[in-house]
Amino acid sequence: MTAPASPAPRWTLVAAIVLVAANLRTLMASLPPLAEAVRDDLGLSSLAMGVLTTLPVLLMGLLAPVAVQVARRVGPSGAIAGGLGAILVGLALRSLGDTSVAALYAGTFVAGTGIALAGTLLPGVVKAVFPAHRSGLGTGLTMCSMMGAAALASAGAVPLADTLGGWAASMRSWVPLAGVALLTWVAVRRGIRVRTATPDDEADGSHALPWSSLTAWLLAAYLTAQSWQFYSSLAWLAPTYESHGWTARDAGLLMAVFTGAQLVSGLVAPTLLDRVPDPRVLLVAAGVLGGSGEVGVWLAPEAAPWLWALLLGAGQGAAFALGLGLLVRYAVTSRDSGRLTAMCFLVSYSVAAFGPAASGAVEDVTGGFGPVWALLALVMLPQLVVSVRLRPSLPRVGA
Repeated sequence: MTAPASPAPRWTLVAAIVLVAANLRTLMASLPPLAEAVRDDLGLSSLAMGVLTTLPVLLMGLLAPVAVQVARRVGPSGAIAGGLGAILVGLALRSLGDTSVAALYAGTFVAGTGIALAGTLLPGVVKAVFPAHRSGLGTGLTMCSMMGAAALASAGAVPLADTLGGWAASMRSWVPLAGVALLTWVAVRRGIRVRTATPDDEADGSHALPWSSLTAWLLAAYLTAQSWQFYSSLAWLAPTYESHGWTARDAGLLMAVFTGAQLVSGLVAPTLLDRVPDPRVLLVAAGVLGGSGEVGVWLAPEAAPWLWALLLGAGQGAAFALGLGLLVRYAVTSRDSGRLTAMCFLVSYSVAAFGPAASGAVEDVTGGFGPVWALLALVMLPQLVVSVRLRPSLPRVGA
């Protein structure tokens, strides 16, 4: 069934999607360059700092099915609006962490809840707004915005702290971006609601998660390995180099290279997905790039740190963007994409959420970051194995 014409121009809907995506990683990306300052001020261990990265990722997994149910009742546009509101409140609350450790963790929880709502439903909105032959471009724009904002958050964290008077003020600087996204989304919400409208809902399980689908399980396994590596790298790349004597500012710039490379590869990879018949070519290439960066940081961290960060970012950005693109490609309708996304996020993020905390525990026990990167390189192996299984002829969810 073709959705009725939208009362808003498509470009305004795309702009709103881009702004939503920009708010999905600033919570996590703005923390690592400030980690040492936060830890020193509040007396937190590496494990406790890892929890600050683990918590939003865990929420993204556990609340993914909840997002689908919320969208069923208020529509994807209303659910995403609620998610943006939670991100706004959570970021503001987190920035009070210099006066209350509880506020730091509570704000992370609230913002993580909002990210779970908006992030789970966004691929379905992309599928509804972009034509089928341009779904990769839509995913690429989403990734570009997400990683571009993350790069700014990483690079700007320490300079903002120096300028504004502390790490809490630096964290607070991302509240206005969430406010702009929320206002823009509300302004075009009717257009989004029209495009995501579906035929009458069925009571026969059409909203159920696709647990019996081999395709869904392969994608979930792929995203589990990828997300474990990504969030662990995000949490510990900067602290790794600070342990080698780098300043927080230089480590933040290294993080900007890491996230900036994701910006480029996150746009290019899903756009190529529209043109390359077999996604396995791109999936394996992305895995090799990311794995090379992990091995470099593990075995020769000081030999070529900027190159390792570039390889890490390019590989992981492309890998995640391709995963998002396949969540769209392997679904029949936008609703099916939402169901597939919810299941894959539930499995992958619930497992990967423990990556940063586990890595922090490894560092606490061993006293160094080398074993952390050895573990991440090992996790790349199952990602490559699953990549080879994701052939283009796999049955689509909802078929």
